[in-house]
Amino acid sequence: MITRPLDLASKLRPEPRGMDALFFVNVGLLAVFFLNFGSRFVLAPGLGVDFQMPGMAGALAGAATTDRVISVRQAGQIFADDGLLNLAQLREWLKTEAKKLKHPSLLVRASAGVPVSELAEIVSSAREAGFGRVVLGAEEAPSDSSAGR
Repeated sequence: MITRPLDLASKLRPEPRGMDALFFVNVGLLAVFFLNFGSRFVLAPGLGVDFQMPGMAGALAGAATTDRVISVRQAGQIFADDGLLNLAQLREWLKTEAKKLKHPSLLVRASAGVPVSELAEIVSSAREAGFGRVVLGAEEAPSDSSAGR
């Protein structure tokens, strides 16, 4: 073996004895740390690649900046800055966010298949919470001249 001529084996530290209990203590502390300080965004679902907003002619001309943004998927999932919310949680979130701002405005990015009744409920909840301007997001519809490319 290559260590025998240089006597390197004698210079190595001895193997640790009985560290099995310390291993389980470390794993337990890591689990407690992640449960207490973990983020709800680590394993939370997000917007998939199939998320498409509806197309509308003149959408870019009517673009406006807003203070807060929410995204709504077809399955009734509503994503805000705090993560995945249901409609009751969204109402509370809208109330707390409206109190933080002087002139609150909201952008609702809804997927193309979201029912209008759900959008109307979200917009009315935002108005009740104090958002003065609620904007529904849309993408610019492709023009006929670019259809042949």
